[in-house]
Amino acid sequence: MSKPRKPKGRPVSGWLILDKPVDFGSTEAVSKIKWLFNAQKAGHAGTLDPLASGMLPIALGDATKTVPYVMDGRKIYEFAVSWGEERSTDDLEGEVTASSDTRPDEQSIRDLLPKYTGTISQIPPQFSAIKIAGERAYDLARDGETVDIPSREVEIFRLTLLGVTADTAHFEVECGKGTYVRALARDFGRDLGCYGHISELRRTFVAPFAEEKMVPLADLVALEEIEDREERLAALDAFLIDTAEALSSLPHLPITDDQAHRLKMGNPVILRGRDAPLAEAEAYATVRGKLIAIGEIGQGEFRPKRVFG
Repeated sequence: MSKPRKPKGRPVSGWLILDKPVDFGSTEAVSKIKWLFNAQKAGHAGTLDPLASGMLPIALGDATKTVPYVMDGRKIYEFAVSWGEERSTDDLEGEVTASSDTRPDEQSIRDLLPKYTGTISQIPPQFSAIKIAGERAYDLARDGETVDIPSREVEIFRLTLLGVTADTAHFEVECGKGTYVRALARDFGRDLGCYGHISELRRTFVAPFAEEKMVPLADLVALEEIEDREERLAALDAFLIDTAEALSSLPHLPITDDQAHRLKMGNPVILRGRDAPLAEAEAYATVRGKLIAIGEIGQGEFRPKRVFG
């Protein structure tokens, strides 16, 4: 019987909040970070288009177990819409599919914003990762097919006009999971009768990570010059955020070392005292600040669902 293969890389865990540059794909960014950190596992929490810059949270090691909690968080984007052209990709990459000499005035744009605030119905772009009959929409679009993508509800918490020039308007949007900013640009242009597409897009926030946590890729790449391996990896690890920070939206349960041992074995722990929580569908437990488990609280105990090393 063959021995199980030993995972390649270090069992390093935590979140890196990357400031992704333009013309760099999200998958490419994850691969680069995984290689730099010599990590066994890596994944991201929400794709950014190659033409978009900004926050791309990347999970290493055990932090990959917390990716769904970041994927569900609110996001903030700053973006520019250029008027006069609608494009196949709804951004600068695509071919022009419709054009107009009309340009909207500032008041017309402001009057449009309430329509796109709150719960709205949105049709994702033809070039998107939506699956149609088991295939990605962007694969079908690249093959020249025009597919019928069903609309879906998304949440726009805040939409602000930041500035206007003759051919371009700048916005900031705070939105929920699944919102396509490229679709907002497309629909703005259609409603204003002038067509439009995204010409700049930057993500500045992915809950719960703040903008000041972002690390430029160039800062990380520069550390490759450190010849000593241990020194280089230590310098990289200093940029990591503790895995538990991804769970700040969940109730927190501090526990003892004995309870942590039980949870690591997959066993529930009894919760005692007047301040013990009564019931929570999801909560996370830590010992001395270190994440031990995500689980459920009920009937006077915490039952682990996911355990961390």
